[in-house]
Amino acid sequence: MRRLYSTFATSWPGFGLLLMRIVVGSVVVLTAGPNLWSDGPLHLTLASAPLVLSGLLLVAGLWTPVAGAVVAVIEITQILRVAEHPVVGLLAGTMAAALAMLGPGHWSVDARLFGWKRIESLPRRNSSNAH
Repeated sequence: MRRLYSTFATSWPGFGLLLMRIVVGSVVVLTAGPNLWSDGPLHLTLASAPLVLSGLLLVAGLWTPVAGAVVAVIEITQILRVAEHPVVGLLAGTMAAALAMLGPGHWSVDARLFGWKRIESLPRRNSSNAH
């Protein structure tokens, strides 16, 4: 993950990414979740499982590029095939694609697992001062 992003945005940009992740993930889970337990068409049920999982991953900020890409692809294909909620799907897919490109931000599991870490070493003892 670290190779995908040069930094994990902090401050206001990081907060903006957190807000985007929470909104997109929640919308995806709330719209796709009921399809898992309904007697709807099989293609909606099969598309809902990865959508719900990806939405939960986006909220947590875990595997954000993969989860964002999955949401974007499924939402766009559902718009073209089903057109049940085209505006909601278009917005969720577009924002998920943007999250896949921008990254999760500082307040995410990805940043904790894959972010840049600072390692401080102890000062060396000079061997000439040893008795």
